[in-house]
Amino acid sequence: MNKLQLIMKADMLTQVILPLSLFIIMLGMGLSLKRADFTRVFSQPKAVLIGISCQMLLLPMVACILIALFGLTAELAVGLLIIAFCPGGATSNMMSYLAKGDLALSISLTALVSLITPFSIPLLTALAMSFLLDTSQQFSIPIVKTILQLIVITIVPVVMGMIIHHKYPLFSAKTQQPIKVFSIVFLFLIIAGIVAKNWHDMAQFFIQTGLASFALCSLSLTLGYVISNLSNLNKAQAVSISIEVGIQNGTLALVVAGTLLGSSVMTIPAVTYSLLMFIIGGMFSWWVNR
Repeated sequence: MNKLQLIMKADMLTQVILPLSLFIIMLGMGLSLKRADFTRVFSQPKAVLIGISCQMLLLPMVACILIALFGLTAELAVGLLIIAFCPGGATSNMMSYLAKGDLALSISLTALVSLITPFSIPLLTALAMSFLLDTSQQFSIPIVKTILQLIVITIVPVVMGMIIHHKYPLFSAKTQQPIKVFSIVFLFLIIAGIVAKNWHDMAQFFIQTGLASFALCSLSLTLGYVISNLSNLNKAQAVSISIEVGIQNGTLALVVAGTLLGSSVMTIPAVTYSLLMFIIGGMFSWWVNR
């Protein structure tokens, strides 16, 4: 692992471009949000609660099982858990739309979980590191500072976007779709930049975490869909919940692992996951509408 620990060091990408792109992505999310997206829990309590429970509880449990199953090393295990701790994002909303899911439910779940995760990610990541890393692996996460940083780059832009949406609805309507497209394209560009920078090591990345990333995405999609159907939700709701559980915010995972923790190794699962989730998500969308 010593060679891999030298790659993807803190640079312009992890320190500036990633946080800035996440800020813009969350601003775009805010531009598309209305008060109803947060109060939908009262009109669709069953679907919302199942979605949040699957995302916040089931997904980390699946990640823990896969870590044991594939025998991931400590830092790679933390990296996989960080993905499981993240909410959905613009990508999950876009996939819900393409898969003919309940888009309003998808947006509500993304919005609600995105308000929780700036507080839960630092706490859960610190807990994971205390269990998985030994004293020789010098990584620490200042919980209060990290919570504040995540609030600044996730909650603040969402609130700004909602204010703009409320005061300037015409401007918001014109810009929200381009920003959503930008967020997906920019994630591709970020991953492409990391792949290009570490081209000779990509095969090793997939050997180490490819199967675990594939299993995390495909299993969580499947379980989300099965649980939703067993709960007697309609097909559109089941599709959206499964995508929210199975398609995570890869940009946020990269920011937490690469920018806030400064660990090159912990970003490896986020890289392989972000590449695979588009393929798996696309196949799932085709399957539910075949």
